[in-house]
Amino acid sequence: MDLDAFVAAHRAEWDRLEQLVRRRGRLTGPETDELVALYRAASTHLSTLRSAAPDPVLLGRLSALVARARTAIAGAHDPGWRDVVRFLTVGFPAAVYLNRRWWIGAALAFAVVSVAVAWWVAANPSVQASIGAPEEIRQLVEHDFEDYYSENPAGSFAARVWVNNAWVAAACLALGVFLGIPVVYVLWTNAVNVAASAGLMAAAGRLDVFFGLITPHGLLELTAVFVAAGAGLRLGWTVVDPGPRSRGEALAETGRATLGMALGLAGVLLVSGVIEAFVTPSGLPTWGRIAIGVLAEVLFLAYVWVYGRRAVLAGEVGDIDRSARADTLPVAG
Repeated sequence: MDLDAFVAAHRAEWDRLEQLVRRRGRLTGPETDELVALYRAASTHLSTLRSAAPDPVLLGRLSALVARARTAIAGAHDPGWRDVVRFLTVGFPAAVYLNRRWWIGAALAFAVVSVAVAWWVAANPSVQASIGAPEEIRQLVEHDFEDYYSENPAGSFAARVWVNNAWVAAACLALGVFLGIPVVYVLWTNAVNVAASAGLMAAAGRLDVFFGLITPHGLLELTAVFVAAGAGLRLGWTVVDPGPRSRGEALAETGRATLGMALGLAGVLLVSGVIEAFVTPSGLPTWGRIAIGVLAEVLFLAYVWVYGRRAVLAGEVGDIDRSARADTLPVAG
């Protein structure tokens, strides 16, 4: 494409669109029709430039003009409870459901690695000795592991757990763009840490204590981490294979869906943090604490499958900025 010729051919239309946008609210009927027609034309021009001549300066100017024109036509967007409800019932569950193969795969890989490492630690005294001295291990399995959940006030502990887990999820989401390699590292590190503790507790005959303490909050917490990891891995794969879209468009759409998941997962991790702070160390019987954790996990999965599947069947892709996708119109060949 000859960019200079393209700009010269359409500059007058863009200038006229800008004039009409500045006069919004004082337009006559014919001028309003002209505004709509020029907005559609500019949207098509923007789509053409994105795919054929990605000049950052021109794209920035035209994107801003199209956005202002859309606002002039549709009215200013006023975020409110309707948007929050739509995000919770459509956007977030749709994004999680669409990514289900990625995060279920991450969960299965995590489980395989954890079981293998835990068995290796439990079955080999030499491996246990490399982790710590006998007294240190005894202190861990008999006191520290259990005391960890009750040594701090529940409120501050919940906040600390939430912040820590949010950072882990954010790392998976944000670093996925680097071909997903950092995500694999984060998953591996967490799997090894969990498995080492499980192996040491199993070797001491306290595996029931391990699962009694980690299951109530761990089911939902790890699921949130798996969802974040799956989103990060998908984002990394988009860099490799953007599909029929341009790499920039594919990354933009996947990145917006990933951002939406970050917001939703913050809420999920808050729930798991509350369970870890108030339920895990509580005086409830083990079966009661585990039942609460299982119930939270089942409710989350049902939420994703019911609302997410319904939204995906309706055409949703979890993109938190639908208007950005609407600007990309079909271009005649």
